[in-house]
Amino acid sequence: MSNDPVRGTRAHAPDLDWSQVRETVVMLEVAAGQVEAAMKDSNSSVEVLMDTFTSLAATLQHIEVALDTLPDTVGNGLVKGEIQQNTRIVADKVHHAIIAFQFYDKLVQRLDHVCHGLAGLSRLVADRRRLYDPAEWKSLQDEILAKYTMVEERAMFESVLGGATVKEALETYMTARMKEIEQSGGEIELF
Repeated sequence: MSNDPVRGTRAHAPDLDWSQVRETVVMLEVAAGQVEAAMKDSNSSVEVLMDTFTSLAATLQHIEVALDTLPDTVGNGLVKGEIQQNTRIVADKVHHAIIAFQFYDKLVQRLDHVCHGLAGLSRLVADRRRLYDPAEWKSLQDEILAKYTMVEERAMFESVLGGATVKEALETYMTARMKEIEQSGGEIELF
């Protein structure tokens, strides 16, 4: 807690100074730490994969350019056509993988927002002067909302603050998202 130099749980050996608020703060910090650790672990792997797929895409373009320089003779015309067809198939797969990485990036952004929200909540709960002040809670909510960069994050946050359950907010989001995909003819808008 901000006014208390003692950190960590005391649930295993409660004393007169034991506080459920301190225990809540510790658990919030653990949750945020776990999410951040998972993001850091996965980011390095995804960066390697993204670099690999970007390099593959460039290599495929070089192969296509090289193929175009080959003459269309009877003997290598069939082989050239088969190589070009397979190159297009691989290029399409690489393109889909890069799109999947973009969705991963969106996930990381969301998790980063969760970590920041948990950190802000932890600081607020840990500060006895702020804990019971509705203006401080409103300020935290405004701060969290301001960090959201995606429309769906904002809508879900505002929906839950407005009284919807998380399940209801998710259902509303999924319904809107499916309608958006249907209206676009199945195309998923990238960011």
